[in-house]
Amino acid sequence: MNKKKIIIIVIIILILLLGIYLYYEDNYLKVSKYEINDNNLPKSFNNFKIVHISDFHNTKSKKLTKDIVKKIKLEKPNIIVVTGDLVDSRRTDIEVSLSFIKKIIDVSPIYYVIGNHETRLDNMDDLIKKLKDIGVIVLDNKVETIEISDEVINIVGLNDPNLYKVKDYEKLINKNLNNIDYDKNNYTILLSHRPELYDTYVKNNVNLVFTGHAHGGQIRVPFIGGLFAPSQGVFPKYTSGTFKDNNTTMVVSRGIGNSLFPFRVNNRPDLVVVTLNNK
Repeated sequence: MNKKKIIIIVIIILILLLGIYLYYEDNYLKVSKYEINDNNLPKSFNNFKIVHISDFHNTKSKKLTKDIVKKIKLEKPNIIVVTGDLVDSRRTDIEVSLSFIKKIIDVSPIYYVIGNHETRLDNMDDLIKKLKDIGVIVLDNKVETIEISDEVINIVGLNDPNLYKVKDYEKLINKNLNNIDYDKNNYTILLSHRPELYDTYVKNNVNLVFTGHAHGGQIRVPFIGGLFAPSQGVFPKYTSGTFKDNNTTMVVSRGIGNSLFPFRVNNRPDLVVVTLNNK
């Protein structure tokens, strides 16, 4: 076999291996588990388990969706929170996202806030109505409470600021949080799509924030992290995991699906499981 043929074979093998790797990274779920210890949490909520889903982007991977549903059922969470971009505005398929939600709606209550992709839809109201019809609790700048043994926590949800076509997102988030009528003495969980507004969440003294949007930085490099995230740019600060400042802890999901950039590198789809404890 001549040298040219060997080079061609090597190239073909490398392309095949790359294709297998990219398929694996896009379709094989990783479960990220975190324990949040906070002595502000009511003791009745010890071992309170939350599953966090973000940036589903109406993925059509049957394998991935099946694995997510299976893992959620195994975890048996107290609640499920969805922090936006359930659909993708570039290739919208509402029915795919609704079909996924229907598979988990009976596991536990689902709390949902919109992301920037929902704000771009002409039929966003139709999506919201259909989610409500199947039992999803849509928190559009609203609060719900959860009570266990006469102790209460808040679940506050913010609409994505892109809905309002303003430039100063920090000012808007402050305004919307102040306009929501909730007891700030209660332990408060905030659902918001954007992690880059972390400083604003800290200033508002919420206890726990769930966010997404960053897609894990899309390409993750060991010891460096994500390379690029929307609204944060190159070498973004908030792409994955937990962050703590003063009384506020933020959990960032790397997301499930893809959008404009079609691949994940060292950045598999992320199902987040958080257990709360008073310690």
